[in-house]
Amino acid sequence: MPELPEVETVRRGLEPVMENATIRAVHIGRPDLRFPFPQHFAERLAGRRIAGLGRRAKYLIVQLDNGLALIAHMGMSGSFRIEAVGGAHTPGEFHYPRSKDEAHDHVRFDLEDSKGGRANVVFNDPRRFGFMLFAEPGALAAHPLLAGLGAEPTGNTLDGKLLSDLLRGRKAPLKAALMDQRIVAGLGNIYVCEALWRAGLSPRRAAGSIAGEAGKSTQRTDRLAGAIRAVIADAIAAGGSSLKDYVRADGSLGYFQHSFDVYGREGELCHRDGCAGTVGRIVQSGRSTFYCPACQH
Repeated sequence: MPELPEVETVRRGLEPVMENATIRAVHIGRPDLRFPFPQHFAERLAGRRIAGLGRRAKYLIVQLDNGLALIAHMGMSGSFRIEAVGGAHTPGEFHYPRSKDEAHDHVRFDLEDSKGGRANVVFNDPRRFGFMLFAEPGALAAHPLLAGLGAEPTGNTLDGKLLSDLLRGRKAPLKAALMDQRIVAGLGNIYVCEALWRAGLSPRRAAGSIAGEAGKSTQRTDRLAGAIRAVIADAIAAGGSSLKDYVRADGSLGYFQHSFDVYGREGELCHRDGCAGTVGRIVQSGRSTFYCPACQH
């Protein structure tokens, strides 16, 4: 499933085409994806101008000029592609195949920009685990999908002090706590493994063990907050991980997977300078955790 950097990369790829464009028509090829499409889905979108394209955790947020918001999730295999109407032109370089089977093109947005230029944005999802839902005007923050989400791991909002407060008293393993969307929004298995390695912290240790007094950070929470922000920023800059089905909005792949330090590297030597350890794998909450037992404590 795409993680936050993949979703942010898609957002940035779609933004030049979608933002400030008018939705001339919407075509849906089936009544549902993971969930049924909202009633009058196409009719409510047609004629509306896209005021902005945002992201919250792993959700794309399409803000419309009347206050309505479209919440989109790509699921396991969903991807967007941009096509010029009538031109069969898709920007970007394709480094390995993505789904082009029209049977999986479930949603198409026909767009027109302020100069009359036309483009299509197509959502393709072979496994149909993605979805698109509405948040009514003024109700986006209170939407059930978004209301309980924690801090965003981008910018300076997530710092050592906040992380210390969020983890204080928690007995769950540190990795499990970081993947709890109510604590930090948008983190998934790959980037939690990578951030914990950068911070030199074991995924096994109790989450609360790195917290300090109320309102105060610790060296460990400062390191971890910085590692989370850095690994997310690096992955966004690289265009995401591009594991399995994932491709960017322009059709090309990201390359952050070429610089993984622990994820998927079981049995290989640790990358940390001065560490002679070997990357191990354990299973936590049904997910593989990759880490170096020699230097992560």
